[in-house]
Amino acid sequence: MGIRSEGYDSALSLRELLSGVAPDKLLAALTVLLGAPARVVSADGAWVMGDNPPLAESASRLPLVHDLETAGYLETTAKDQARMHAATVMLESLMRSGARYFMASEMHLEVVKADYEELQRRHAALMASEARYKALAEKLEDRVKEQVNTIASAHRQLYQAEKMASVGQLAAGVAHEINNPIGFIRSNLVTALSYVQKFWTVADPVKSSGDTALIAAWQAADLDFVLGDFPSLLQESVDGADRVARIVSDLKGFSNVDQTGEETADLNDCIRSACNVAANQVNSRADLKLTLGELPPLRCKAGHLSQVFLNLLLNAAQAMKVRGEIHIRSGVENGQIVIRFEDTGSGIPAEVLPRIFDPFFTTRDVGSGTGLGLTVSRDIIIAHGGSIEVSSEPGVGTTFTIHLPINKP
Repeated sequence: MGIRSEGYDSALSLRELLSGVAPDKLLAALTVLLGAPARVVSADGAWVMGDNPPLAESASRLPLVHDLETAGYLETTAKDQARMHAATVMLESLMRSGARYFMASEMHLEVVKADYEELQRRHAALMASEARYKALAEKLEDRVKEQVNTIASAHRQLYQAEKMASVGQLAAGVAHEINNPIGFIRSNLVTALSYVQKFWTVADPVKSSGDTALIAAWQAADLDFVLGDFPSLLQESVDGADRVARIVSDLKGFSNVDQTGEETADLNDCIRSACNVAANQVNSRADLKLTLGELPPLRCKAGHLSQVFLNLLLNAAQAMKVRGEIHIRSGVENGQIVIRFEDTGSGIPAEVLPRIFDPFFTTRDVGSGTGLGLTVSRDIIIAHGGSIEVSSEPGVGTTFTIHLPINKP
C-alpha cells in the first residue's frame, strides 16, 4: 500500500490510516452498525482494534482496500451483508481521509522545511552581504581617515611653507642687497693689504735718509707699529666679510624652502647653514658643538630639511633655562643617515612627550609659538621616507634622532 503525490512518497499502516478517529469510538460505531462484535486486523493479520483474541471461525472476513491494495480486514460475526458492506465503506472512507490528512501533513512539513531552508539560505546571504558591507564601510572609514590626515598634513605644510616663503623672500632680498656691498668691501680690503706692503718698501729708505725731521715724524706717528698692526686689522676685516658672505649664502639657501623639485645635497652643509642662520639665538644660550661624520650625497628637498634642522636647533636653544650645550652629530648607521640633536636643556615631562608632534601643541607661552614646528618637521621627514624619534629626561636634556634612508623607496 502506497501513498504518492508530487514531493511525497510514504507507506502508511492501517493503524495510521484509521488514527483520525479514537479506536473505542470507532469500534462502538462498528458494533452498532453491524449489530454484532467486530475487530480490525492488518493485511498480515496483526490486531488493530476490536475483540482480541480472534472471533469464532464462522466470522466473516471482509477486505479493506486502499489504493487498489488490501490494507487489512474487517472481521465480524454479523450476517447482514448490507450492514457489512456499509461498515467496510465507512472504514475505507476513514482510511482515505486519514491518507489525505497524512499527505497534507507531509506536504505541509515539506513546504515548511523548504521555506525554512530558503530562509536560512537568504539569512546566510544577508549575513555575508552585511559582512561585506561592514568590511567595506571599515575600509572606507580608514581611507577617509587617511585622506583627512593627508589633507591636514598638507595644510600644515602649506601654512608653514607660506610662512617660510615669506621669510625666504625677505632673506633673499636682504641677501641680494648685502651681497654686492660685501663683495666690493672685501675686494677693497684685499687691495688695502697690498697697499700696506708698499708702505713697508719705503720704511727703510725713510729711516736711513738722514732727514731728522722726517725720521722724527715717522717715530712720532709710530709708523713701525702701524705698519705691523695694519695688515692684521685688514685680515680680520677680510675674515669678517667672508663670514658675512657665508651667512648671506645660507640665507639664500633658506630662501628656497618653497622649491618643488629635489636636488642632491650634503646634509652636513645643511646643518652648518642652519647653525649659521641661528647663531645669534643659539650663541647667547648654549655652546654649539658639531660632530659631523662623512655622509653620502642625498637626493632630497634640501631647503625643507634645512628648515627641520633650524626648528630643532631653535627648540634646543629655547629649552635652556641656564647656559648649556647643544651637540649635533651625523653619520651613517645600518644603511641610513642618522642625525642627532642633543641638548642639556630642561627636558620634556613624560606626560607631555607623546604629544609634542601633535598639531598646534606647544609648551611655550601664548603668542610665542604656533605649535607647528615639530609637526611640520615630522611631516617633512616622513615625506622623505624617514622617521624622527625623541627621548628626554627632565632636568637632564632631550635628544631628537632623525633617520633618513640613503636610497629612498
